[in-house]
Amino acid sequence: MEKRYDHSKHEDRIYKKWEKSGVFSPEKSQKLRKDHGLEIKDETYSVLMPPPNANAPLHCGHATYAIQDLMIRIKRMQGYKTCYFPGTDHAGFETQVVYERKLKKEGKSRFDFDRETLYNDIHSFVKENSDVAINQLKKLGMSCDWDRNLFMLDDFVIDTVFNTFQKMHKEDLIYRDNYLVNYSPTHGTTFSNLETEHVEKKSSLYYVNYKIKDSEETITVATTRPETIPADVAIAVNPKDSRYKNLVGKTVLNPLNEREMKIIADSYVDVEFGTGALKITPGHDANDFEIGQKHGLDMICLLDLEGKLTKDAGELEGLSVNQARGKVEQLLEEKGLLKKIDKNYVNKIIVDYKDKQPIEPMLLPNWFVKMDTLAKRTIEVIKSNKVKYNLPMWKKETLRWLDNIKDWPISRQTVFGIRIPVWYSVGKNKDMFIVFLDNKGIAHEGKVEILLKNFPLKEINEGLQKLIVPKNAEYVISKKSPGEEFLQETDTFDTWFSSGQWPLTTLKYPDGKDYGEFYPTSFMDSMWDILFFWIVRMIMFGLYLTNEVPYKQIYIHGRIDDEKGQKMSKSKGNVIDPIKFVDEYGSDALRMGMLVGGNTAAKTTSFNEDKIKGYRNFANKLWNMTRFMGLLRETCKGSIPIFSEISKEKLSKEDANLLKEFDSLVKNINSNLNKYRFMDMGNDLYHFIWHTLADKYIEHVKIRKDKEIALSVFNYVFIESLKLLHPFMPFVTELVWENIQRPKSEPDLLAIASWPKTAL
Repeated sequence: MEKRYDHSKHEDRIYKKWEKSGVFSPEKSQKLRKDHGLEIKDETYSVLMPPPNANAPLHCGHATYAIQDLMIRIKRMQGYKTCYFPGTDHAGFETQVVYERKLKKEGKSRFDFDRETLYNDIHSFVKENSDVAINQLKKLGMSCDWDRNLFMLDDFVIDTVFNTFQKMHKEDLIYRDNYLVNYSPTHGTTFSNLETEHVEKKSSLYYVNYKIKDSEETITVATTRPETIPADVAIAVNPKDSRYKNLVGKTVLNPLNEREMKIIADSYVDVEFGTGALKITPGHDANDFEIGQKHGLDMICLLDLEGKLTKDAGELEGLSVNQARGKVEQLLEEKGLLKKIDKNYVNKIIVDYKDKQPIEPMLLPNWFVKMDTLAKRTIEVIKSNKVKYNLPMWKKETLRWLDNIKDWPISRQTVFGIRIPVWYSVGKNKDMFIVFLDNKGIAHEGKVEILLKNFPLKEINEGLQKLIVPKNAEYVISKKSPGEEFLQETDTFDTWFSSGQWPLTTLKYPDGKDYGEFYPTSFMDSMWDILFFWIVRMIMFGLYLTNEVPYKQIYIHGRIDDEKGQKMSKSKGNVIDPIKFVDEYGSDALRMGMLVGGNTAAKTTSFNEDKIKGYRNFANKLWNMTRFMGLLRETCKGSIPIFSEISKEKLSKEDANLLKEFDSLVKNINSNLNKYRFMDMGNDLYHFIWHTLADKYIEHVKIRKDKEIALSVFNYVFIESLKLLHPFMPFVTELVWENIQRPKSEPDLLAIASWPKTAL
């Protein structure tokens, strides 16, 4: 054996050895255990990997997949028929953003391509880089059955998503309507409420006078969005506000277009904000939208999909939001209706979670899922503990969200993703708005009825970029085109609509062998940031399609922050590449740093490089213990007896104490395993091996006259300790396993060895 353990020389070889043996396959690992006379259970144990982006390198958060692998390796050693199902995600919007940045460097944009070409180009880009995440997951030691790997744009996934959509539509759980959505002109797509954030920003607060009809009176409104005034349809005041009681029911005139608007009373209005009078613009504000629905107000949208103001904005048509704001200020001053401007007002604006770009609330036809019945059933199974959480707080948070759930917009105006299987007849939907590139690459837009006078439908379809169809449009749901006069919906499904069905697509629902054998799965690990995005929606889809929860246990882990406890971000320059640390310190050290160096159950855990260095030293300690005991073994003239054959009378007090401590270790580890307290498991192991076994017992062995007995005791405890440590540090323990003297009953691979039981 070499003097020093060098992870870089062994980890790739060991992983290939595992793969070649088939140990990650539930069927093959069961056979290997059977061939070695090891216990085999009838029960299955399965874990679904949260699919990382197929084309992107892993980030530090992916190192927490060690939690999933830990459970899989333990259950495999306990004899369960175990499978860790891997997969990669198309990450629609995320991937398109990455590709658009690539295009930008080339001096191009997505608008230079028709929809199909852009989709195929992004798909090819993903495929070219699809092994990036998989190869890095292997470097982290993930014991997945890669023959079962699934990509979220595989044909089976698309068919499953289509079938679910058709079923939900047939059962009146899908509807199409104009709805106020969070739209990003920057990214050309909508975002759910969960995908937006509110950030503080200094803005100008405009105080605008609205004239009361047939009167010299005015009512003053404070707004940060004067550019939306042309879409105002009412003024609202709080019914308890004595200042405006005599004005409720009167008519005011819109200061930019003279539209007559009522002054209404609504308890939502904050009497302390601005003047206590609120302009109501249902087409551009979520709260105004709800007020508008309550009072039956008109819904007017001033923005198009490029973020420009429409003809409904009058002389503001064609301007951007910022340009229109300046123009409105000028117009109001000319009319003498601008009372004052507070240029130091601080308010919160909505931005997307991805790039923190401004969100424009706007009305668009969208596809929605009705959530009431789905949520009600999910609440029932969570309250009855049919799915359990590692901490009560996450159960409470889930129920709180479900109690306030709203319908889910599942349309996304992106190209890359699963396209919604809806088709529109151009003959029956003549006011369909089309954007397309002709066969010369020139862009055109307009109503399809007009465009068809100059271009054949085939050319429009081949160059199609996007279409917008009114909410009352006639449509056909079909996987294939219903006929030559049909154009397909250009919106794609929200990524979470497809990934919400991950347990079903991965296991090949409804007829797959894995679905019949492994559903519901056993353990689901994820970070809290997608608790509502993904975890809850998987439960909803599972119940809706199978009448069963998709998994029995949820483990929510915390966010990995930098060493200073700050959230990692590219803008801060504190993003940590896990593979860099694998290369420098070894996969085992990084895994221990994640699992034991911090508490994964905490909401945040600081990344600690010093601890990772320490666990690299621990790996070297194991190596040195193996070398040292090998040298001691050579000094013994006879062979070392098998521990199980030694009579208790021959054991010293130190031997008995060591065995007693080891038994306590096994009991504590199993107890903490049942509570999912991984940090405590790892810490107990670390201190037992380093201090009890190495610092104390090895020193005792050196002075023993009956070294054969002491070495036998050590060998037994060391072997059993390696088994306990293997799920935490699989590479170095497997390497040590190759280099120690083992009983013939033990298998050649530590990965399938039996989980330890107490010795006494």
